[in-house]
Amino acid sequence: MAGKQFPSLAHARRASSRCLLAVGALLVFSAVYFLLLSPSPPRPVAGPLPNPSSATTSFVASLDRFLDSPHRPAASSAAPGDLDAAIRREEEARLYGDPRGAWPAPLRVYVYEMPRKFTYDLLRLFRDSYRDTTNLTSNGSPVHRLIEQHSIDYWLWADLIAPESQRLLKNVIRVEQQEEADIFYVPFFTTISYFLLEKQECKALYREALKWVTDQPAWQRSEGRDHVIPVHHPWSFKSVRRFVKKAIWLLPDMDSTGNWYKPGQVYLEKDVILPYVPNVDLCDYKCVSETQSKRSTLLFFRGRLKRNAGGKIRSKLVTELQSIEDIIIEEGSAGAKGKVAAQTGMRKSLFCLNPAGDTPSSARLFDAIVSGCIPVIISDELELPFEGILDYSKIALFVSSTDAVQPGWLVKYLRGIDAQRVREMQSNLLKYSRHFLYSSPAQPLGPEDLTWRMIAGKLVNIKLHIQRSRRVVRESRSVCTCECRVGNTTRML
Repeated sequence: MAGKQFPSLAHARRASSRCLLAVGALLVFSAVYFLLLSPSPPRPVAGPLPNPSSATTSFVASLDRFLDSPHRPAASSAAPGDLDAAIRREEEARLYGDPRGAWPAPLRVYVYEMPRKFTYDLLRLFRDSYRDTTNLTSNGSPVHRLIEQHSIDYWLWADLIAPESQRLLKNVIRVEQQEEADIFYVPFFTTISYFLLEKQECKALYREALKWVTDQPAWQRSEGRDHVIPVHHPWSFKSVRRFVKKAIWLLPDMDSTGNWYKPGQVYLEKDVILPYVPNVDLCDYKCVSETQSKRSTLLFFRGRLKRNAGGKIRSKLVTELQSIEDIIIEEGSAGAKGKVAAQTGMRKSLFCLNPAGDTPSSARLFDAIVSGCIPVIISDELELPFEGILDYSKIALFVSSTDAVQPGWLVKYLRGIDAQRVREMQSNLLKYSRHFLYSSPAQPLGPEDLTWRMIAGKLVNIKLHIQRSRRVVRESRSVCTCECRVGNTTRML
């Protein structure tokens, strides 16, 4: 028996050796295959990459650093003699280039080097005067706080002109040749000039800026359709808007009453809605966990109780809600004390009331979002920032003005929302807050990033209208584009 076992054992050993060799070969092959397919290591970048944790969301702090840093004009060139032909060559090269190229490609933006009176001088005027001024608007809001709320023109421009090694956004790049550009950015600080210059001086500067921009060959080629103009405050650039109505406007909302924007000037097909800069500090994960058990107020509102236009609903809501025990409705305006009061109230509340004001929107919506307070939006004509990307139903409640003013309706509705849904929406607010915090450097999925993503989505339609407008015989038929629509309404397609 022992003699018969030896051959079997030897055979088993040989089989085991062959198995080990096969397994070893397979492991070597797998390792080589993995190395071939894995992405190559990133190439070194010129200069240190910015640390996202070092980003600042303070307008004043970021502006101080920006103005104290040396800024050399980019090596951008003037428009070529035949800009249209140069653009067509560039576009055909992309169209018939490598079909395996990345898509969508980064949005390419040409930033105009405007005279300093339109850019740096206005920023310095703000920085040098905001600490000393006591100017208030007619409704009692501090002028410089309003400028900060509408400072989207600064955040976008500061990111675009920063050295590429210091930028985090990769879906938008600055180009130096006009024929390479998809979009042209006009860096004129319309809000600062409106609030800090005398009325006639401001209007004169608006006219100068208008002439400078409309004299550019790229503007004349497209009639401004591929140009981005920040007009984020409803009163800014108002005296010359009719001359630039085909450009892409960066707006806080779209007023359909005609009080702020004339019919046919603004519409979602060409313009982009951007969030206000929040007036309160971010309530981060630690803050939310600390305030979770302290949110004893059902509904909170602090602001102007009497407004015009669609904001007249505020006085009706005050009558309906102000006497209810766990609801706080109080008069207030922006400013240092107002910020503390609003921030404290929002962090103690489950829901924050967001009714229409003189315009359909207000900065209060974004204050609520970054405070972890679920917005209750009562603004029937409100257009929201980045709604093609973000789903607001996950973080906000939408109530019609008709329902909201019915006796007892709103309170019953809010008390009927179950605790699970409240927790889910609070969790989503933490995730979404990053989309509404402007910062330096601009962060991926921050408002600067989403702005360019929204504009990139309009690019094909912009080019369509540019090409179409250049070949249509105007005398033979009407050149109908999106601006033919009546009013500033958004129609369902």
